[in-house]
Amino acid sequence: MSQTLRTRHYARRLITAALTITVMAGTAGWTVAHEEQAITGPPPGTAAWLADHSLGGAGRELPDPATVSPAGIARFFDRLTEIQRKALVIRHPEVVGNLDGAPLSLRYEANSRAIRAAWHKEREADPKSPLAERYAALLRPGRQILAFDPRGRGQVAEVYGDLAAARRTAVIVPGSDIDLEDFDRTGDPYGAPAGMARSLRARMAEDAPATPTAVIAWVGYTTPVGLGPDAATSRLAKAGAPRLDRFLAGLAVTTAATADAPPAVFCHSYGSVVCGLAASAMDRARVSDLVVLGSPGMRADSAEALRTGARVWAARDRTDWIRRVTGYDFLGLGHGDDPTDPSFGARVVSSESAHGHTGYFAPGTDSLRNFSRIALGDFDGVRCAEEDGGGPGTGPDCRQGLG
Repeated sequence: MSQTLRTRHYARRLITAALTITVMAGTAGWTVAHEEQAITGPPPGTAAWLADHSLGGAGRELPDPATVSPAGIARFFDRLTEIQRKALVIRHPEVVGNLDGAPLSLRYEANSRAIRAAWHKEREADPKSPLAERYAALLRPGRQILAFDPRGRGQVAEVYGDLAAARRTAVIVPGSDIDLEDFDRTGDPYGAPAGMARSLRARMAEDAPATPTAVIAWVGYTTPVGLGPDAATSRLAKAGAPRLDRFLAGLAVTTAATADAPPAVFCHSYGSVVCGLAASAMDRARVSDLVVLGSPGMRADSAEALRTGARVWAARDRTDWIRRVTGYDFLGLGHGDDPTDPSFGARVVSSESAHGHTGYFAPGTDSLRNFSRIALGDFDGVRCAEEDGGGPGTGPDCRQGLG
């Protein structure tokens, strides 16, 4: 890059930084007065789990969730009888339900037990508690809860479809203002993880009715609240990236036997910062495609700098306000270059008909159609940004080199 281009690039970042601070301070304000406390480390109940010697004998200790890999967790459960597995679910539901690498059916059962216990506890404390209502909603028949952690604002992951039999899967990583309370809100359904996942799976089923599919809505990290310091910095993303990495490693262990390809990972808004920091661990055995939408940046200057083996895609609609605050990092604020800029090197897809920051998964949009095709590996059906008449990232054919 020439000195002139460097100067212009730096000047653009300064202007964008000033605009962002103005937007945050003058329009929305710093809407939180404190930093969110990131939930990290092993699941609740780990101390009791490690103190359990019921299996008996040397070498039969329960694996440490903080140090044993998902592959190691899978090997441990493979050695157990069905009775031993069930006993661990009953004694330690909070741990088994969050053990990446554990059998899916055990995690569903364990989380059902953990949520029911939390529901009873909350009802005893306050029969009219809104939190008790949220727990009750998670206990409705047919829901498959793959992870549940009531600490902090609450974290949860849910599966839509038969993950054990799926040949094509997708994982959705949401952005700010998402927690247990907002996981499946109805007021803005396509801005909530549950609504995103339901919509994507419905479109995948429409596009490939003969292909078993599953979509996972993953809220496994502490998200920022409001437009404040947490949203403008990478602190919470750095805490969340190892959790996403471990979750994906667990999926690689538990779904590889039936899947035609590793999952495609869709990262919305601040979730793309988490994905950017976790990207270097996303080899092609773990993730096939990494898709960012409404991204403020990925803490990287280019797709190549992410050091991932996954194909990198990006989408942003013309009405998304995030365009005003992307493409810079300055004094610790901001998340790096715009992934929809041609210079970034991502494959930029059309989001025609999407509206605003939370409309990418709405039925009838180009973005949802493209996301489905990417998750299914049907790249010929993907519509590039330049085909919708321009927009961010207009550049080379996004399908180039995909066959």
